[in-house]
Amino acid sequence: MSITIFLADDHSVVRDGLQMLLETQPDFKVIGAASNGRDALVQLQDIAPSVALLDIAMPEMDGLEVAQSLQLTHPATRVIMLSMYRTPEHITRALEAGARGYVLKESASDEVIEAIRAVQSGERYLSHAVSNLALEYYMRQAGAILSPLEQLNEREREVLRLLVEGQTSVEIAEQLRLSSKTVDNYRSAIMQKLNIHHLPGLVKFAIQHGLISLE
Repeated sequence: MSITIFLADDHSVVRDGLQMLLETQPDFKVIGAASNGRDALVQLQDIAPSVALLDIAMPEMDGLEVAQSLQLTHPATRVIMLSMYRTPEHITRALEAGARGYVLKESASDEVIEAIRAVQSGERYLSHAVSNLALEYYMRQAGAILSPLEQLNEREREVLRLLVEGQTSVEIAEQLRLSSKTVDNYRSAIMQKLNIHHLPGLVKFAIQHGLISLE
């Protein structure tokens, strides 16, 4: 079964280049194109393609507005946003508008076929260059809270483990090739981050979070 595709971008060279690329796939069929958002929306209401590739920034009506309208009238059409912007805010706005994919224009020639197949199968797709950035942003926006242990960096965890094993600051400093003052600074930072201000509390925390065992 063919995957029908609509292209909307205000640069003809981008549209033509994408069409040539997509038509290398035997099951892809480009059934329409537009140079502005308003024309794109009019056409999309009639043809309802499987996938719509929309430039996020177009004259008359941007890709976000088109995606929002499609979400209401043709929810089966999967939208992939084409964008030159890699900021978390742009990615978030695109996904909130109903886009199932977000592909950077700079990498579209390498990723757009993969993106179309992903969204057509029900998955989401983000350009590899922005996927981690978007995930971190979503976690912050959602108010995701790191576990207490994850608040410590690698060196702080190491110092904590040695502390609760009973080593002194001098011993830890020698083992890690640090100064005693630096170890004391790490100890203060650990207690501040965990809101635990005595050694027995640190020992209890380390046991609860699997940093040390009772054996």
